[in-house]
Amino acid sequence: MATKTRGDAPKAGWRQFLTPGWILTVLLVIAFSYTAITVLSPWQLNKDDAIVAQNEHVDRAFKEDPQDFDHVFNADGSIKEDQEWMRVEISGHFLADKEVLLRMRPVDSTPAYQSLTPFQIDGGPIMLVNRGYVPTTAGDKPNIPAATSEQITITANARVNEAIPSTAPLNEDGYDQVYGINTEQISELTGLDLGKDYMQLTSSSPGVLTPMPVPKQDRGNHLSYGFQWIAFGIMAPLGLAYMAYSEVRERRRARAEADEMDSVEQLTEESAKSVATPEPSEEDEQTLREKQLMRSRYGDSHPNRYARKRR
Repeated sequence: MATKTRGDAPKAGWRQFLTPGWILTVLLVIAFSYTAITVLSPWQLNKDDAIVAQNEHVDRAFKEDPQDFDHVFNADGSIKEDQEWMRVEISGHFLADKEVLLRMRPVDSTPAYQSLTPFQIDGGPIMLVNRGYVPTTAGDKPNIPAATSEQITITANARVNEAIPSTAPLNEDGYDQVYGINTEQISELTGLDLGKDYMQLTSSSPGVLTPMPVPKQDRGNHLSYGFQWIAFGIMAPLGLAYMAYSEVRERRRARAEADEMDSVEQLTEESAKSVATPEPSEEDEQTLREKQLMRSRYGDSHPNRYARKRR
């Protein structure tokens, strides 16, 4: 019986990993770890940083004293860099007959109408002011207390203009109503040259309705997600290393079993040879021939008389 040679055993060493499956797996793990650590984790961590920075900025804006209009806004009514939510104090009067309602936008999960009323600043531009909201229910007509037209001083937060809503304005229940706070659209609707951005009344200002709540963004799970992506990026190569270790261990076990089988087969062959009948010598062959010749001439001198009876 032919014995197995070393060439029949699985490949050993690093060469066993030079297969399409292993190469593809290594490339995928490298790509995943790189993406997880350098792209996905920073994406989540940056979102968390942005929320924290925004919350801190809003808190600071409500704690600082109100500023002059020129300190927060440019001449065209646009907010200066990083000045959103800062409070400003301005004097002038509302243009109550140009009021516009913001519809279909809940406040604190409550259906509401928000009042958007232009405000003429003394010696300055006309700014759109969000006076707050009035809760409502489905099907009810809006009942918004009119803004005073008297000369007043108000305090408001600077707010960035929103994008033009996809739904066109409409006139209903005696009000022009819009689906977003976009000063360009409201300028066309009212015929006024409004400032680029707008303002939102604080709770203590004259003319305020139910004041808009102070925004507080929930940080969510962005921080934990960021750390999870880092952990995944580290665990993937470790998992690959464990797979490689298991493969090497399994191949070593297979080689050990193959070597053991070779040893058993070799010992069996050697044992069989040791108990085999030895070949007769020339003297034994001569004696055997003489016995056969005598038996053929004279017959068996000692016949076995019981051979036929034995079963």
